[in-house]
Amino acid sequence: MQQIEFTLRGEYIALDSLLKATGLAESGGRARVMITEGQVQVDGQDESRKTAKIRAGQVVGLHGVRITVLADPTL
Repeated sequence: MQQIEFTLRGEYIALDSLLKATGLAESGGRARVMITEGQVQVDGQDESRKTAKIRAGQVVGLHGVRITVLADPTL
């Protein structure tokens, strides 16, 4: 399983933006389709909200990839 660490630049990031920022989706539209199709989990639960607020400490899973979201060190 591939592991990605993503550091926030604020309090949260929208789920579709996170997938695009990490390169798991080539566009925001593709990210929204992946979420709608039920391919994305947040903290082990299926997530269907395209703009769900992802905060530090949460783990996003997609096709054998785990994204660990880290806190913004400047906050």
